[in-house]
Amino acid sequence: MSTMERILRLMAEKKASDVYLSANAPALIKINGECVPINSQVLPPDAPKNLLSEIVPPDRIEELEDTGELNMGVPLTGVGRFRVSAMRQRGSYAVVVRFITQQIPQLATLNLPPVLSELIMEKRGLILIVGATGSGKSTTLASMIDQRNETLTGHILTVEDPVEYQFKNKKSIVNQREIGSDTQSLQTALKNALRQAPDVILIGEIRDRETMSAAIAYAQSGHLCLATLHGNNSYHALNRILSFYPVEVRPTMLGDLASALKAIVSQRLVRTFTGERMPAVEVMLNTKLVADLVEKGDFSGVREAMEKSMAEGSQTFEEALARLILDNKIDRKEGLAYADSPTNLMWRLQNDFSIAAKAAEARKEPQASEDDEPSFTEIVLDVKPA
Repeated sequence: MSTMERILRLMAEKKASDVYLSANAPALIKINGECVPINSQVLPPDAPKNLLSEIVPPDRIEELEDTGELNMGVPLTGVGRFRVSAMRQRGSYAVVVRFITQQIPQLATLNLPPVLSELIMEKRGLILIVGATGSGKSTTLASMIDQRNETLTGHILTVEDPVEYQFKNKKSIVNQREIGSDTQSLQTALKNALRQAPDVILIGEIRDRETMSAAIAYAQSGHLCLATLHGNNSYHALNRILSFYPVEVRPTMLGDLASALKAIVSQRLVRTFTGERMPAVEVMLNTKLVADLVEKGDFSGVREAMEKSMAEGSQTFEEALARLILDNKIDRKEGLAYADSPTNLMWRLQNDFSIAAKAAEARKEPQASEDDEPSFTEIVLDVKPA
């Protein structure tokens, strides 16, 4: 068994999310959002690329050497898939590996708002999943898609860079295309997507104007389109979308977005009393009022409308965090750290008697035992020069 395979198996065993390999630093493994060294060994400059070559074919190593970038999925039988991202930096290479479990979690087990189960059954419209890197966007998206796959017949088409969760055909047929191996480019895949008669289109990530325009067009043409977007919340997501477009075309784009958008779901992972992480979720449903505000470009008004919204299923981060505090899942300090408006969250806690009473009874976060600290000294990164 190669050194790199041992590291991948360690990730699965410890339920780690990421491993970081960089020259002149120890290898780091991230568990429950915390990075710890695998051991004290400092990696020499050639180690990251040599380790990578143990799990990546030679032609992809050449791609890394030619372009300075590499993104691909790597399967490990009986363990799961790993998303590998490698880059050239300061004359050497660095590698980041993310673990994707084989089992797609059931949507109901992820502590997500029930409205997500309804959104994924929609016939048409655009659903954006928003959050920072490592906030669980891919897991939420995969669980939503798999719920539809288990419930409705149809054709689900995904375009990803790289493919992360692998779906099995259940009631629907799921075709997954990976950029670089199944299709030459994202633009080529998007251009041909409608010819493949999908009912649902999943775009791994929206990074530019062309991809955003394609997502809106799919939703307007009667398809359900889902995609991820980097942003802190729905307000920032709307502003990021706006930034993709020059001023002269923004009014037209905003009109199209207002008519196509179904919801923006934003999430953050917060730490519970037990040290695990749980999503706090904001849901912006595209009500008539919200659609009118989006069309006008009044995104601050959208925020105010969400706070006053009576639409069932819509919620702000403050509402989500208050509920987690009420349920004794997180403490007040954690909630305030992740709130968009700590003042609004404090007001909600102080003025809702039941929440305040429950929060007062919340347990203190237990201190982690030193015995629970993971130990990885058994792995020696003995990397021989290529």
